[in-house]
Amino acid sequence: MTVLKKFRLDDKVVIVTGASSGLGVAFARACAEAGADIVLAARRVDKLADTADLVKAAGRHAVTVGTDITSPEQCQAMVDAAMAEFGRVDVLVNNAGVGTAYPATRETPEQFRAVIDLNLNGAYWAAQACGRVMKPGSAIVNISSIIGLTTAGLPQAAYSASKAALVGLTRDLAQQWGSRKGIRVNALAPGFFESEMTEQYADGYLASMAPRIVLGRTGDPAELGATLVWLASDAGAYVTGQTIAVDGGVTIT
Repeated sequence: MTVLKKFRLDDKVVIVTGASSGLGVAFARACAEAGADIVLAARRVDKLADTADLVKAAGRHAVTVGTDITSPEQCQAMVDAAMAEFGRVDVLVNNAGVGTAYPATRETPEQFRAVIDLNLNGAYWAAQACGRVMKPGSAIVNISSIIGLTTAGLPQAAYSASKAALVGLTRDLAQQWGSRKGIRVNALAPGFFESEMTEQYADGYLASMAPRIVLGRTGDPAELGATLVWLASDAGAYVTGQTIAVDGGVTIT
C-alpha cells in the first residue's frame, strides 16, 4: 500500500456525533472525501440533511440518526442503525459537545452537570456502544479541546473539566481496547476555529487570542478534518492513546 493510500477510508463506516453544525460538518465531509460512508448523529435532526448533502456530493452514502448522546439507550440505537444499514462500524468521531462560560462562583449545579453529561458522559456512552461492535483495526477519535490543556481567558470550569477528562478517557480506553480488541483511541484538541460555538463568544474575543497563536491566524476546519482522517485511517495505525493539539501553536506559548 502506498503512503497516500494509507490515508484513504474507502468503504469504511464512520459515525460522527454532533454532525448537524460546526466542526462536525467538517469531520463528516473530510471522511466522506476520504472514501467513507457516514452515519450522521445529532439532536437537531432537521439540520443533518445539509450535512448529508455534503456527504452525497462526495459520492458517499449518508444515514441520519436523531441522537442525544447523554442517553446510553440512544447511543446504542445509533450504533444499531449503523449496523442495520452497513453491517459495521469502523470509526467513531466523538464530536458532540457544548461550551459554556459561567463564573465559577455563580455556576449552578445544573449548568455544570449539563456540560459534563454531554461532553464527557455522552462521549463515553457513544464509545461504549461502538466498542461492542468494532472489529480490530477500528478507531475512535474523541474531540477534546486546547481548553482541556490550557486556559483561554474565559470562565469555563465545566467545559475545561470535561475536555481534560476526555484526555484521560482516551488514554484509558486506548489501554483497555488496544491489545484486547485492536481498537485505537486518540483525541484531537482543536485550538481556535470559527464555529457555531465560537459565535457565542463576545465580539473581539477571537482577535484578542491572536497573540497566543504562533501561526498568527485561526484554523480552517478542513485542516482539522485532515488530522482526523490521519488518526482514523491506516496512516495512523501505530498511534493510540494520544491527544493531538491542532492549534497553530497556542499550547506552546
